[in-house]
Amino acid sequence: MEIYQATIEDLEGVSNLFNAYRMFYEQTSDVEGAKGYIQKRLENEDSVIFIVKNNQKYIGFTQLYPTFSSISMKNAWILNDLFIDPEYRKKGIGEMLLHKAKDYAIKTGAKSISLSTAPDNFSAQRLYEKNGYERDSQFYHYELSLT
Repeated sequence: MEIYQATIEDLEGVSNLFNAYRMFYEQTSDVEGAKGYIQKRLENEDSVIFIVKNNQKYIGFTQLYPTFSSISMKNAWILNDLFIDPEYRKKGIGEMLLHKAKDYAIKTGAKSISLSTAPDNFSAQRLYEKNGYERDSQFYHYELSLT
């Protein structure tokens, strides 16, 4: 298995994983939309995507978005997406991606990595907690939907 930061050469493989990720969250399959979205992220360099491949097959990815912490006056990362092909789950790939994201965050001088997951996604919660992520009990998070 290999893990590395995606480039435009990985567009097809990442897009297929991203489409599957969206379907996991009950979105309609949209391969072309997924491809366009990932292409923009890679071309604009406004996110960082790490992928795991096994014998040239794309089996997992995580996508980080930059943000900032006003209080600490440092940059931070939002781990917005993490997905593993169901055939490859429970093999440590999610943990590999979390370690890669952490190493990258440290390398870029970030204060933290934040993420959110569905309340019923217990396997993800276990993975995150096993890797040092703590559930926020200090702040409530709100969202204003605009569409």
